[in-house]
Amino acid sequence: MASNSKGTWVEMISSMTGFARVEGHSGDVSWAWEARSVNGRSLDVRVRAPSFVDQAERKTREALVKYFKRGTIQVVLSVEQIESVSRPAINFDVLSGLISDLSKVELPEKVPIEPARLDGLLQIRGVLQTGNSDNETIRTAPLTDIPALLDSLAKARVEEGIRLAAVLDEILTTILELVHQAKSLALQQPERMANRYKEAIINLIGETANIPEERIIQEAATLAIKVDVTEELDRLTAHVAQAREMISSGGAIGRRLDFLCQEFNREANTLGSKSADLSLTRLAMDLKTAIDAFREQAQNVE
Repeated sequence: MASNSKGTWVEMISSMTGFARVEGHSGDVSWAWEARSVNGRSLDVRVRAPSFVDQAERKTREALVKYFKRGTIQVVLSVEQIESVSRPAINFDVLSGLISDLSKVELPEKVPIEPARLDGLLQIRGVLQTGNSDNETIRTAPLTDIPALLDSLAKARVEEGIRLAAVLDEILTTILELVHQAKSLALQQPERMANRYKEAIINLIGETANIPEERIIQEAATLAIKVDVTEELDRLTAHVAQAREMISSGGAIGRRLDFLCQEFNREANTLGSKSADLSLTRLAMDLKTAIDAFREQAQNVE
């Protein structure tokens, strides 16, 4: 596993599923970052962090877009202080500002509102601060662990991607085996169609009718051309090779795999519609099942 200068993992596919946790502490302050990632059509980032940590949400979002292309990612930061050394403190700037503003308020004489009291003012958010939330450590120290958190999440997604690549390759092997079986059945179609056509003519006009063999072969050949599936099977084989090449090259290939699945389905549908043999029709259905399984797994790829 290797990482580039930005810390993102390369040369292999990544799943959009992963989890990471990083803990840290400085003095009386401790914190924990958690990141959870699941599937998403694009990159959807949700950050929850205490308001007293300087620009935690913005800085986390900015870092995330450098690591990941797709996925719904939820990041949560929790911060704690040792209670024995933390005590409430009054923010005198906020309190003085409130008192000054209240002195400018003019109310009608009949309005039954009592004058502001100190205990009421202390209940207003920002006036009374607990612990050292205005301390430089608690405002900035947790931010230093953002790269470690995202690197850990990227690693988790790559490890899941390795397992996912093995599953995708197994399904591609199944698809290729079904294509080879379809080719064998397709080669038998012209002869079967000729016999079927001959039997149909005999049943229609009787066995004593003089039917030129060349005529039967000509009609059967015309029908065989209409149901020829050589191109569809060749394209399916090419799609398997392309999918394996994409997976081995790594990177954010999820959208390309999704498009390739549509191409897989198009060829499988045409194969089924052209089939003149029950065995080939059933095989086309098996192909569609395998392709659906591939598409379902491919949706987990970044």
